[in-house]
Amino acid sequence: MTIHVENISKRFYIHHEHAPLYNTLRETLTNGVRSFFFKMRGKSPIHLHPPLEEFWALKNISFDVDPGDRVAIIGRNGAGKSTLLKILSRISPPTTGRAVIEGKVASLLEVGTGFHPELTGRENIFLNGAFLGMSKQEIKKKFDEIVEFADIEMFLDTPVKRYSSGMYVRLAFGVAAHLEPEILFIDEVLAVGDARFQKKCIGKMEEVSRHGRTILFITHNMGALSFCNKGILLEKGQHIPTQSLQECIQKYNEEILTNSQQRWQGDVGNEHLRIHSLSISPHEKTGIFCRGGQAKIEAVFKIERPIRDLVLGYLIFNKNGVNLVQYKASHEEQIPMIFDPGTYKMESLIDVSIFSEGFFRLELDMGIYDQKRITPPDVHVMFEVINNKKKFGEPENIIFPEWHSSIQKIH
Repeated sequence: MTIHVENISKRFYIHHEHAPLYNTLRETLTNGVRSFFFKMRGKSPIHLHPPLEEFWALKNISFDVDPGDRVAIIGRNGAGKSTLLKILSRISPPTTGRAVIEGKVASLLEVGTGFHPELTGRENIFLNGAFLGMSKQEIKKKFDEIVEFADIEMFLDTPVKRYSSGMYVRLAFGVAAHLEPEILFIDEVLAVGDARFQKKCIGKMEEVSRHGRTILFITHNMGALSFCNKGILLEKGQHIPTQSLQECIQKYNEEILTNSQQRWQGDVGNEHLRIHSLSISPHEKTGIFCRGGQAKIEAVFKIERPIRDLVLGYLIFNKNGVNLVQYKASHEEQIPMIFDPGTYKMESLIDVSIFSEGFFRLELDMGIYDQKRITPPDVHVMFEVINNKKKFGEPENIIFPEWHSSIQKIH
């Protein structure tokens, strides 16, 4: 076997510091005197030691991976997927347990991992190859393929600190996939690229796997796992046993259905954009999503700073995690779309008749064009479609709908 993981657990400590941001002079002097007397008695005052809470990101994880396996690691945010890959990549040590890995490893875990920001793209290619134990001549043989794949020839001699997120990931994936590691670890950094680049990466991973190399891949997009032959499902740091990749995906979607509803509220995003709510409801007052009817989708978000090239849209997945619908309220010919600071509401209508019966997941898809996605997969809602007009033997066809949206600034 290539990878043997035995009872790995990872513990973190969460600090709960309840001290005020500042103290008065009297409080400072009082605490100093109190600390002095505690130390004279051989004791420590409680306030000098803020309470700690144990948090186990992983609990007794065990599995084996054989040479040539393509393993999907799936689970909700916070399940421990990235922590597991960091342990396998020797970035973080486990608290208990061990992992035995045989072969050269290349990791693509976070944007910028393994690159020196002051070095150029050309220099970083050779640096990463050296990390993998390759000679200069071996790297030169793959150099042109990497540059062509990453599509960064114009910026090859530019320091990578000046690269956009998309350029960073294209180069990082090109290096990791072309320098022939025996084991490849990939976190969901591919979500930074556009759809064309993601498809290109999936194709390259399929090609790599055909040459007998081992891949461990984290993603929330179940449709991207067609090339995988095994699955590892993590839930709250624990390994949920499954017999096949299909069962792994099924249990993951069942867990999402159990913990989801038709309305999401929160405050997520970055320094440019914050998402506050997402909801879906039948356009009729029946409360049921019936084929032949319409559904109303509403998203509220706030622009903190002026944004150019903002892309707004939705993704809809079926119960197996396959992406059925991709809708963009902004199209390439309309870019750049410029949004001034303020709160906005986007309302959309969709024809429910395009769907077969069953459960579907709607994700909000917002980001900067060709650079990064801002909304995490957790910003989603669920809805169930009932076909009350279905005839016996009617096929379950999925087509792309016509959408009608309006975006307006609100107060």
